[in-house]
Amino acid sequence: MPNYTTMLTPKDCALALIDFQPAMYQGVQSHDRISIMHNVQILAKTAKLFKVPTVISTVAKDSFSGPFMPEVTDLFPGQPIVDRTSINSWIDPNFRKAVEATGRKRFVLAGLWTEACTLFPALDMLKAGYEIFVVADACGDITVEAHQRAMERMIQAG
Repeated sequence: MPNYTTMLTPKDCALALIDFQPAMYQGVQSHDRISIMHNVQILAKTAKLFKVPTVISTVAKDSFSGPFMPEVTDLFPGQPIVDRTSINSWIDPNFRKAVEATGRKRFVLAGLWTEACTLFPALDMLKAGYEIFVVADACGDITVEAHQRAMERMIQAG
C-alpha cells in the first residue's frame, strides 16, 4: 500500500530523469524552458549530494533527440545512460533493469514531455508496485493544458 504521507529520504527513494534532450525541449511551451533546465539541475545535484540512486534515460539520442543535458550527466561520470526507442521508458527492458537495480520502490520522476515521458512510465510503475512522486516544475509539455491534464491523470492514478 503506498504511503504518500511519509517523507522521502535518501535511503528509501531513487530519481529517474527522462528525456531532457535538445529536441524534446524545443516543443516545450507549458513552462519557461530555462526554469525547467534549472529545476532538473537542482534535482540532479540534490540526488548527487545525498547519494540518491539516479536513473538517466534518453530517447533516440543518436537519430533524433540529441544527448541528455551535460549539466546533469557531468554530475554522474561513468554512469550509463539508458537510450531507448520507445517513448514509454518503462517498456524498455534496460530502463526497467536500471530502476530495479536501485533496490528502491519510491521514485521521484521528471521528464519531457509530461504527457508521455513522465505519465506513461509513472502509470506503469504504479501498476508494478512503485510509489511515484512527480516533480511538476521539472517537467514540461507542448501546452499548459497538456501538462496539467497529465499531472491530473497521475494524481487520479494515485
